[in-house]
Amino acid sequence: MGLPTLEFSDSFVDSPDFRDRLKCHEIELDRTNTFIKELIKDGHQLVCALKNLSAAVQKFSQSLQEFQFECIGDAETDDEVNIAQSFKEFSQLLSTMEEERRRLIQNADDVLITPLERFRKEQIGAAKDGKKKFDKEAEKYYSSLEKHLNLSSRKKESALQEADAQIDKERQLFYDASLEYVFKIQEVQEKKKFEFVEPLLAFLQGLFTFYHEGYELAHEFEPYKQQLQFNLQNTRNNFLSTKQEVEKLMNRVRSADQDQKPPGQWTMEGYLYVQEKRPLGCTWTRHYCTYEKGCNTFITSSPTEKFRLKSCIRRKTDSIDKRFCFDIEVVERHGIITLQALSESNRRLWLEAMDGKEPVIVWSLSKYACVLCLYIGVCSVCTVYILLSAGLNTMGLYRVGGINSKVQKLMTTVFCKLLHSVHLMPASRTRQINLNMKTLKSYICIYLCGVCAEGVLIYLFCFFLSESDDQNYRVCAVHALVHKLPDKNKEMLEILIKHLLNVSTHSESNMMTVSNLGVIFGPTLMRSQEETVAAMMNIKFQNVVVEILIENFEKIYLMANVIKHKTNKFSFKTVCEHIHRCYNFMIFIHRDAKAIYSCEAENSNELSFPQGAHFSNVYPSVEPGWLQATFEGKTGLVPENYVVFL
Repeated sequence: MGLPTLEFSDSFVDSPDFRDRLKCHEIELDRTNTFIKELIKDGHQLVCALKNLSAAVQKFSQSLQEFQFECIGDAETDDEVNIAQSFKEFSQLLSTMEEERRRLIQNADDVLITPLERFRKEQIGAAKDGKKKFDKEAEKYYSSLEKHLNLSSRKKESALQEADAQIDKERQLFYDASLEYVFKIQEVQEKKKFEFVEPLLAFLQGLFTFYHEGYELAHEFEPYKQQLQFNLQNTRNNFLSTKQEVEKLMNRVRSADQDQKPPGQWTMEGYLYVQEKRPLGCTWTRHYCTYEKGCNTFITSSPTEKFRLKSCIRRKTDSIDKRFCFDIEVVERHGIITLQALSESNRRLWLEAMDGKEPVIVWSLSKYACVLCLYIGVCSVCTVYILLSAGLNTMGLYRVGGINSKVQKLMTTVFCKLLHSVHLMPASRTRQINLNMKTLKSYICIYLCGVCAEGVLIYLFCFFLSESDDQNYRVCAVHALVHKLPDKNKEMLEILIKHLLNVSTHSESNMMTVSNLGVIFGPTLMRSQEETVAAMMNIKFQNVVVEILIENFEKIYLMANVIKHKTNKFSFKTVCEHIHRCYNFMIFIHRDAKAIYSCEAENSNELSFPQGAHFSNVYPSVEPGWLQATFEGKTGLVPENYVVFL
């Protein structure tokens, strides 16, 4: 039940029932006062906790802002750039959230703590003051009334009249105090319905505003989150591919001779023990030494000394009590310097590098060089088989490998009996070769891996992809390098990329997106220049190259009809110049131009035109200083400085 009603008329009666009802109101006010005190205390603790949380989040945000991602290798993919930038994006997001939280904390005192404290002091405090006055006047009135009633009736009439007037005055003061107290109690009970609740509502509204800001930020963050998840998945796929290659390299290094020449910028490098002669004998000191054959320079460390090599001779075993020794002569010193290698094979490598007496061992750079352009029909026919079959919709196409024995049998049959002996039919319709889709797909990957391009391509790809993040520039870079390939290789690549483009259009059923195809065929189609961990880190660029080839197939191969190469022997400078011309071609393709001067053609491939002539389909030519243009239905060359683009 609710609180009992207090009637003003009851103040004059001042019955025990009135006092009991008044007591109920007083207890309720005390309970409300105690609750507000606890609520204010809890509010202070909440604000303090929010401040501590905000400070912790700001410190966390600052740590994210200051951290710098470092990736292996000299260049980074777009995925790595976005991932490295993600911490700063996270930091910015958290900072924006904390700005709203700081506003919530600043407003907490104004909208919650101060109004509650004011209500408790001004309203409940005033009611308590009214109670004190009521109790004081009641005690004074009833004490005076008791004395007044004890007056003797024998007193003079004037004295009795004066006593009656005094008691009436005190009774009126008591009634006034009682009425004011009843009014104040009921006023406080009514005011607490809104003055007590409104501050809590305002605080919750601020809290909801903070959470709504978080919701809005999450909504705005969603596109970036989806892109970042895509970047992370690509990076994870690249990691798995790179991990396999690095493990293979580690196993090859583990099983190979440990005294092979290490890859690096020097012709030869490694530890050698140098004989140093002393008055009472000689000592052998270990130095890390490098030799550069191009400038004939031999350098030792600790301390660093640089010499120009004159000769190198293997030291005979019977002439010294040390093994694996050889002597060198340098320009800067008289006499010979005796060096001790770490093993016989290590000495042989040093002698080979320094043109000593040990024979020079030449290793082939690519055992597949002789078959680089052969058997293009094998890949094309296998591709046609997949295209004509239901294989395009196979889940995990090219990702799930076939049985190794069947793949090897297919390879042996194709290369030994030639293509006409293979009946390319489904497994259920032939017994000559149990040729199913997984077997055929594995065969294509192994075959392409065997006839891939030379390793210098991946170096060039990495250089141009890391030089600019402009997509058109990258397409031009890949175009220039693709058309640097021999015709047979280029033809094979065109067949394959066209097929992979078709595969990617069925990605909803086979789950082979352009990104997934890049992960599979990047390492298959390209090789690193060196078999090192640093080179393996560039596998990520191989994947990007395949993605560019698939996504821009028409651009890359249609541009070949416009820009012709007379030779495949490009210098690095020529490739760079050609890429920039291609880039301009991508930007200005199908543009119109106007002649600012007239010109008479001197050769059949040039155009004659008057001043003010309008040209269509204008684009840079492979000839420096000339543009290819169409005028009055004829296409030819025009001087670049004779026209302006419209």
